[in-house]
Amino acid sequence: MRYRFVHAHQAEHRLTRLCQTVGVSRSGYYAWCRRPASARSRANAQVLEHLQRLHRQTKARYGAVKLWQALLASGIVCGRHRVARLRRLHGLEARRTRRFRLVVEQHQFAPPAPNRLQQVFVAPAVNRIWVGDLTAIATRSGWLYLAVLLDLFSRRVIGWAMSAKPDQHLAIEALQMALVSRRPHQGLIHHTDQGATYTSVAYQHRLAEYGIAASMSRKGNCYDNAVAESFFSTLKNDLVHERDYQTREEARAEIFEFIEVFYNRQRLHQTLGYVSPEQFETQNSVPLRGCLRNRG
Repeated sequence: MRYRFVHAHQAEHRLTRLCQTVGVSRSGYYAWCRRPASARSRANAQVLEHLQRLHRQTKARYGAVKLWQALLASGIVCGRHRVARLRRLHGLEARRTRRFRLVVEQHQFAPPAPNRLQQVFVAPAVNRIWVGDLTAIATRSGWLYLAVLLDLFSRRVIGWAMSAKPDQHLAIEALQMALVSRRPHQGLIHHTDQGATYTSVAYQHRLAEYGIAASMSRKGNCYDNAVAESFFSTLKNDLVHERDYQTREEARAEIFEFIEVFYNRQRLHQTLGYVSPEQFETQNSVPLRGCLRNRG
């Protein structure tokens, strides 16, 4: 350990002074440098090489546990604590989250729906429970607003839309995308917060047209819609906070790629057993299309 300390700091201090400080000789240090690397050191170097590659590929999105799971999925067998130690020693830090409060336009409100989930974020199959929310992305050209819907069973983003205005049309566009791509059976629960876009008469009317049961969080309680909130935290932590978008179009293109290429198909989810939403649906052999029809 003392020789390793000297080696790590010799660029900052004189070698003679370092050796005197830790109580070793210069000749002993040079002999240590000439020793062949131990089997453990070689193994650490190999694991570190893979860690650095994964860190670059995921754009610093993964912490220690997900890096470890990604290594195991690649056939690299090592311990979780070794991954955490190497990550810490070599500065492979994951990105941090910042918070943002969204203000939206006012619309004509429908009475709030009951909270049918009660913070139980488990679905027995696809197309049983959808959760949605809306957030804002800063660009040099102004705000870009993003509405999403996720299937609670697989955490897959099944509907999304982006616009310069956070109105009911944005949320309806995301809902329509989900309806077209999934065509769920009767009995679907649709859960959101009590934001103006979701309590608007137009949005609630669209849900009623398709026989979808609305569910809403308690007012001001973000934990009641934790899955949707978690997705936005992931999006901003993994992508948005590291970017300085010049235009809405630039942001739109990167968010599209994040959702459709990375998040749905590649990103490991702890809740799903460290597989992607697409892999989870494939493993569970779920049919994606039902027979829900417009009642109008």
